[in-house]
Amino acid sequence: MIDDYDFDLPERLIAQRPAPERDASRLLVLDGDRIEHRVFRELPALVRPGDLFVLNETRVIPARLFARRLPGGGRTEILLLHPSHETDPARQRWHALVRPARRVHRGTVLSFGDLGEAVVLATGEEGERELAFTTTLPFERFLEQAGRLPLPPYVRSDDDELQQRYQTVFARVPGSVAAPTASLHFTEELFGALAERGVEFTRLVLDVSLGTFRPVKSERLAEHRMYAERYTIPEECALAVRSAKETGRRVVAVGTTVVRALEASALRYGEVRAGEEETDLFITPGFRFRVTDAMITNFHLPRSTLLVLVSAFAGRERILRAYREAIARDYRFFSFGDAMFITPERGSP
Repeated sequence: MIDDYDFDLPERLIAQRPAPERDASRLLVLDGDRIEHRVFRELPALVRPGDLFVLNETRVIPARLFARRLPGGGRTEILLLHPSHETDPARQRWHALVRPARRVHRGTVLSFGDLGEAVVLATGEEGERELAFTTTLPFERFLEQAGRLPLPPYVRSDDDELQQRYQTVFARVPGSVAAPTASLHFTEELFGALAERGVEFTRLVLDVSLGTFRPVKSERLAEHRMYAERYTIPEECALAVRSAKETGRRVVAVGTTVVRALEASALRYGEVRAGEEETDLFITPGFRFRVTDAMITNFHLPRSTLLVLVSAFAGRERILRAYREAIARDYRFFSFGDAMFITPERGSP
């Protein structure tokens, strides 16, 4: 039941701005029965030589757009989710969420002035629409001019500083509509310190979309439908992960998106393999983790799929105990909040 993952979260703890420096966020360490309180830049003290950190090098695109409906001229907010046809080289047909959805029907034209327009091809549930864009610029340049990075709705500012901070320092492959937030704490200096400790790094890509941030609305976890997200595991990443597992070194997933990509691949093939896939995997208690040995993640909202995932990894009671302590100590939650370093529940395979 999703009620098993509910707790009281004071509104003041939902972080609206990041820490002054990326690596200055607080870090709660959950290792066995021990809870320790650190600062994120102290992460090198927690790692082991040979640990393999797996990063999601996706880049957030300017997926938040505003248009005028034709006819009528009403304002419409658009959140692009993913291209609807990967074979379209111009990437101009997209699945999106629109608001107010009740006023955007099939055939509605959404105007971006001199930059172009979009026509609604189909409608779906919960505000989903399929849009066909006609733009006066190549689509990536159109997004740069017409769009903004889609900061979370609780962030009551859209200034340029926050736009810059909502991108990891190693973001490379455009495609996400939300940041892999566990990675927002890393700096180049921290990577250097981790490398000096003997940590190795490898990278994959999961395009963050609704599958990551859509809330659970059903009471039973089994009834929640995950939105599929695309991921790519390069050959060097697959080889590095398999080598770490074969030699008894820890695979440390930096963020829940990395966990989903690695575990989805291992679930499908019995091991992590290179390639491009989609996954709608919803990790719930009872799931057998085949790859992930430790995890870095932010603090998640009550009744969310992400809270269920970390509870499946570390144990529900153990996670909720850590969350209670985090709330008592005024840790900050969600995208711009503080972080956790988690090891599995004792006795887990």
